[in-house]
Amino acid sequence: MSASVSQPLWRPLRESDIPRLDAIGEIVHPDLPEPPEVFADRLRICPGGAFVLSTGARPDGGGDEELAGYAIGHPVRLPELPALGQILGALPVGADAFLIHDVALLPQMRGRGLAAPVVELLLGAAVPLKEACLVSVYGTAGFWSRFGFRPETGRLPAGKLASYGPDAVFMTRRL
Repeated sequence: MSASVSQPLWRPLRESDIPRLDAIGEIVHPDLPEPPEVFADRLRICPGGAFVLSTGARPDGGGDEELAGYAIGHPVRLPELPALGQILGALPVGADAFLIHDVALLPQMRGRGLAAPVVELLLGAAVPLKEACLVSVYGTAGFWSRFGFRPETGRLPAGKLASYGPDAVFMTRRL
C-alpha cells in the first residue's frame, strides 16, 4: 500500500501555528529575525492577510501538519512603513496601501510555483486599497517584478529601510 502525497496548500494562519513560524523564519531569514509576537500581532490586526503553506500530515505520523512557508500582509499608511520586528497593535488610521510584509518558503518548496497563489491571496486582501507595497530583500526584486511591483525611490524617509538590511528595495504596484 502506498501513502498518498498531498499537494502543498495555502490556508489561513491560526494562532496555534505561530510557534512553528519561528523555525521557518530561522531558515529563510537568518539575518532578519522576527519574534513570534510580530506574527501574533499581524494575525490579530489583519487575519485576512495571514497564511501558511501546509504540506499535509507529517511523514512520521505525528499529529500536527507540516508547515513549509508563511505569508503575511496588512494595511499601512505610507510613508510610515513599520520597521522590521515592530509591533503595531492596530491598523493605522488612514491606511492607504497594503504591505506584503513577508512571503517565506522553505528552500525545498521554491521553484514550484507555490508563491504565486499566496501573492494573489494577499493582493485580494488589499482591496479596496489602491496600492500594494513591499520591501524586497535578498535580491528578490526580479521575483516581485513578475507580479507588477516596481522599485520606488524617494518616497520613504531616509533610513526607513535600515532594519531590512543593506540590499532592501522598496517596491510598489497599483491595484
